[in-house]
Amino acid sequence: YSFLRVKEIDSLAIANAIQNYQKAWSNYRKIGHGIPTFHKKRSDWSYQTNCQYPKQKEAFLDNGTARFIDAQHVKMPKLGIVRIAGFRRLIKERLLNHIPTRIGTVTIKKTADEQFYLSMQLGSDTAFVKELPKTQSQIGIDLNLDNFLTASNGSMVANPRFYCKAKKKLAHAQRVLSRRQRWAKKEGRNLRLAKNYQKQRLVVAKLHDKIRRQRNDFLQVLSTVLIKNHDLVVAEELRSRNLLKNHALSQAISDVGWRKFLNMLAYKSKLYGKEFITIDPKYTTQRCHQCGTIMGHNGYRKLRLTDREWVCPMCQTHHIRDWNAAINIIEKAQVIWSNPIIKKKKVA
Repeated sequence: YSFLRVKEIDSLAIANAIQNYQKAWSNYRKIGHGIPTFHKKRSDWSYQTNCQYPKQKEAFLDNGTARFIDAQHVKMPKLGIVRIAGFRRLIKERLLNHIPTRIGTVTIKKTADEQFYLSMQLGSDTAFVKELPKTQSQIGIDLNLDNFLTASNGSMVANPRFYCKAKKKLAHAQRVLSRRQRWAKKEGRNLRLAKNYQKQRLVVAKLHDKIRRQRNDFLQVLSTVLIKNHDLVVAEELRSRNLLKNHALSQAISDVGWRKFLNMLAYKSKLYGKEFITIDPKYTTQRCHQCGTIMGHNGYRKLRLTDREWVCPMCQTHHIRDWNAAINIIEKAQVIWSNPIIKKKKVA
């Protein structure tokens, strides 16, 4: 293609695109599904380039082809000097103290709400963060929709429901967008050139991005607190793809972000020298942590989703459903309770 030979295009960006294209086909041949497709013209886009150190003996944040000039400016290949709003504290410390750090892949991304982000892959022999001191504390967490999280120590974290709170405002903005789209098509105008449509599209995109940023900030803060204050965090293994098949709860499950939260706990535990494991959730909700009675077996009625509190028919212990489940989760990880004994009916 002639446009790929334009001198203003970064050659490393083209090389990365070709490499990603080849990897996509290679993965498709190995896995057997997920046919690669070309990018379409959209309001959001991104491209990758690489930082090179052709003559430098040692790599720093300010001596590569992609480098920091100061706290507010970055020099990029072909783009030149780009002004940035701010960066993380660990980058600032390494830049000021001149700590050897290599910049690898650099990604420039434009979001649907007209925001530009610059992300860098960094490598260094000096650790970016230090391992946290041990607290001799272990905790089990039960994720649910009533409360976002219930811990085995009895604490609860409320479900913020960011999407549900913004749903009414978002629905109104989307109706306006749909109406302007119909008008533009009726008049035979291109949507990319329809100014009123593009203005409203930006309003909807900003609302969606606000919900995403609120959710991400909430999950980041909560996961960091759990990892810093406990040596072992145990959660149940959740398959969001299977849970989303429940049409009555799919919207609430998508809003809560369980899978992303578990991924954050996993990488932060490795980063700070802690431990995070997931266990099979079987019987954690139906089991009494005092005597080990399993509801739904041996003649006992199985607990329904509406049963938020219940009394064990064997030991008469009153349970809060989610708190009891969190205790069972940590006990199952510690192998305190064995597999339950279930009497099976004889088939004639």
